[in-house]
Formats: sequence, structure tokens, C-alpha cells
Amino acid sequence: MKDYNILIIDDEAAQLDILTGYLKKKGYKIFSASSGKEGIEIAKNNSVDIILSDYKMPDLNGTEVLEQVKKINPEISFVIVTAYGTVENAVRAMRIGAFDYISKPVDLDELDLMIERIIEHNNLKSENQLLKTQLQDKYKITSIVSQSRKMEEVINIAARVADSKATVLITGENGTGKEVLAKGIHYLSSRKEKSFLAVNVPALTETLLESELFGHEKGAFTGADKMRKGRFEVAHGGTLFLDEVGDIPQSIQVKLLRVLQEHNFERVGGTEKIEIDVRIIAATNKDLEQKIKDGAFREDLFYRLNVVSIKIPPLRERKEDILPMIENFIQKFCKENNKEKLEISKEAVNILMRYSFPGNVRELENIIERAVVLTRGKIITVDDLPMNIKGFKDEKSLAALGNGTLTEQVEAIEKQLIYDALQESGGNQTKAGMLLGLTERNLRYKLKKYNIKH
Repeated sequence: MKDYNILIIDDEAAQLDILTGYLKKKGYKIFSASSGKEGIEIAKNNSVDIILSDYKMPDLNGTEVLEQVKKINPEISFVIVTAYGTVENAVRAMRIGAFDYISKPVDLDELDLMIERIIEHNNLKSENQLLKTQLQDKYKITSIVSQSRKMEEVINIAARVADSKATVLITGENGTGKEVLAKGIHYLSSRKEKSFLAVNVPALTETLLESELFGHEKGAFTGADKMRKGRFEVAHGGTLFLDEVGDIPQSIQVKLLRVLQEHNFERVGGTEKIEIDVRIIAATNKDLEQKIKDGAFREDLFYRLNVVSIKIPPLRERKEDILPMIENFIQKFCKENNKEKLEISKEAVNILMRYSFPGNVRELENIIERAVVLTRGKIITVDDLPMNIKGFKDEKSLAALGNGTLTEQVEAIEKQLIYDALQESGGNQTKAGMLLGLTERNLRYKLKKYNIKH
């Protein structure tokens, strides 16, 4: 932790001395500069991990220093040190790449926490980069693309749980990539040489689902003219993915619970105990805790499935991932359709960035595939996007409007703006309130009003 190199830039000698002395005692290697230009030169010629820069300085302000530093090394974590009157400028600096800001006079305990948070974030990025490299290069699972903190946390949990025996419950809206993540967990585990089998629960009737999972003996029911192994038996030694597990009928929930507890089962119509070693990964877009309250899902089964829970956020809550996903999908579909490399226009990107993607990653993938196939030139333009998305050309993220009353439409706009501000501020309600021009109290009221959980 103390191997980090920190550069402090401040034109006030007293502040510079205090911060330098304090952080040196903490064991960090410290560089100091009394002007923005001097700080930039130090960043050019030395290995720097974190920069604490005053915002208001005679030669360059903090934003100008940040812009230059990002050109030198975009991986440097940049923190703006700001007086009360320039907090708005500091928030603006966060939009172009600052990690965070801290107010003057600097609270040293708060500074400690911020540096620890930066180090934890950087460690997380390093771990996730290794995971993504393994997933993409070794197993060709290129759909896992992330730059947002939320998805970095998801991938980090997946990496840590992968080689355990723990059952995993992946939650999230349709189209967020639950099965892709499940495959990633399987291929990073010691089970990777064995089968990964998926069962789409809602696609099967109760009778078919029971037979699909557990198999059946000859004559077990009409049409069972021979013995058939089920998915549990075939997946022995590997992973079984239960998609939309919340839709499993209660009669089968009992059998599934027994398998999870005892690691054996009987085929439909059979009496022989079949021992199995199968890792279960389940997924759902349902609120299982509410289904438990409604009596539709067994509480004991929920706790067996929910040993490790991973929630994948919807795409609208991690818009930093949209552009890299677009680039990834363009590359993928150009290759599949034998097309030369395409680019996408800035206007088309802007429209996609404003869209709310109710269908999440799956919808974005379909949009880009369509655009790659239909475009006549070398650049994907607005004209290559579906009609329902072109309507965002001159609007501000109005996907949730629909055809409601004026009050409903205004509330939809307000709700979307709050989502955007929370995303931009990394979930910090104080900063989100500043971006929206609201007091923290007013923002809390609106979060409760619209049932926004962040």
C-alpha cells in the first residue's frame, strides 16, 4: 500500500508542507510542486500514481493540469483540492477524468480514506483486467466489456468466486448478460474442461422441466420409450446454469433443494440414487424475496442458491460501458459479415449514449448488428439506427416518456435526470444534488418519491 507515489501540487507553501509531511509519515513517496507547470514536468519525468492538485493556482488551474496529466498517463488518479467557492469547478473536473475532489481545509482522515479508496479501486482494475484478458483471449468470451465501476465490481466478485464450489445467484434485468457471466465463471474454474449446460426454465412445462433436469426411466410416463439422462447427470463434474430460476414450479423446487443438500437424485420413475458433483449457477430477473413473501418460492431453496449473489446493473446505469461495447460489437459483426472495419459517427454515438436501453446489452448488440449489415458506407450514421432510436437525435434521454400525461412525462424526465446525475457522481448524493441544483434534502425526497435505489 505504501509503494504509491503521490504528487502534491499547491501554490500555498503552508498547505504544501502540511500535506507533504503528513503523507511522508504515512510511508508514501512524495513529490511536491508549487505550480501547475512544475507539477506537469514532474509527472512527465517520474512514476506518479496519485496527484493531489489545488484547483486555483496562478499559472494553470486544476482542470488544465488534469487535461495535461491525462495526456501523459491516463492511469494516474487525479484528485482536485478545492475551496468551497470552486466546488462546482471540481465537479466539472470529475466529468473529464478526475477521480474525486476534497475540500479545503483538508481533513486528514478524509484524505486517508480517499487514498485508500483510490488504491482499492486501482487494485480492482488490475484484477479485472487479468480476468477480462483470460475471458477474452483464452475463452473467447468477448461480450464482457466494462469500464464502469459497477461492472468492475461484478467482474471482481465473479473472479473470486470462480474456482470455489459455492452456488452463485446472478440477478439483473433481461439482456444484461447473466448467461455470459455464468460462462465466464465456469471457464475460470477448475471445471472448465467439463460441460457447461444451460436450462431455460420458462421455456419448459413442469413435466418436461423435471425430465430435463433429472432424466427419466423407460416407461416413466407416456412417450418415455427409453431411459434418458437429465442435465444434472450429463453435467457431472461441470456447471449447470439455471436461467430464470424464479419460474421453477414449487414441486420441482423441492427436488432441486434435495439435490443441493444431498448431491444425489433419482430419475423420474426411478429408485436408484445417482451421486453427482455439479456446480449450480442460477439467474433471475425476478425479486425472489418478494416471491418468498408471496409463497411462490421456497425460502430454504433461496438461501441454498444465494450463497454468493452477483447483481448485474442495467446498461442505463453504466453508460461508461456503452462506447467500448459499441466498438466491440462493430468489430465482431464486421468479422462475421466479412466487412472492412467500420467506424461510427459522433452523432450516432451521442444518440445511443442518451438512449435508456430497456433491452440492455442484448438490445445494443442487436442495434449494432443491424447497423453493420445495413450501412452502405464506411461510417455508421444516424440513418443506420432503428427508427425508435432516431427520435433521440434532439432529445435528452427521453426513452421512459411513453405517451402519458404531461405530469407523467415531466416526472419521467426528472427521474432520468436524477439517474444521470447519480451515475455521473458515482452515486454520491451530495455531488448529484449539486449537478441538479438541488439540496441534498430535496434530492433524498425525490429518490424516495421515485423509489430510486442507488
